[in-house]
Amino acid sequence: MSEARVVYYESPIGFLEIKGSEAGVSAVEFVDARGPRSGRGGKGPLPAALADCLAQLEEYFLGDRRTFSVKLDLRGTDFQKKVWKELRSVGFGKTTTYKAIARAVGNPAGTRAVGGANHRNPVSIIVPCHRVVGSDGRLTGYGGGLWRKDWLLRHEGHDLSTI
Repeated sequence: MSEARVVYYESPIGFLEIKGSEAGVSAVEFVDARGPRSGRGGKGPLPAALADCLAQLEEYFLGDRRTFSVKLDLRGTDFQKKVWKELRSVGFGKTTTYKAIARAVGNPAGTRAVGGANHRNPVSIIVPCHRVVGSDGRLTGYGGGLWRKDWLLRHEGHDLSTI
């Protein structure tokens, strides 16, 4: 098994810490600007999955990318993985609700469980949990902060006044 590596990306809305190995990207999380200790961590060339992730995030923030094809190495429960897979089907510039995701994964009464899986999403932006809104259309819960969720949705061309 290859060694996990860490790399940082400075996005318009803060630093992202990206973790992964040749097996794939396992985490993309917002971190305090003071957090990054170095640009690359580890020795030798960057694993392909991390290099791809950096390039695709750059394209996304420049407005040139609408979908991600980064190789992922997600770890979670079967239910969490089901939710994360469903989140990846929510298109660029679109939103969905916790209730709709719960129905889609076969647990119509599981809106809280979906919220929990969303909260534990280790791969921000790539698995677009920012595209999930409350059933009344309001922005709710986002680990990176609601201001980032708002920014990401606007970046994707979503008119929040119509949610």
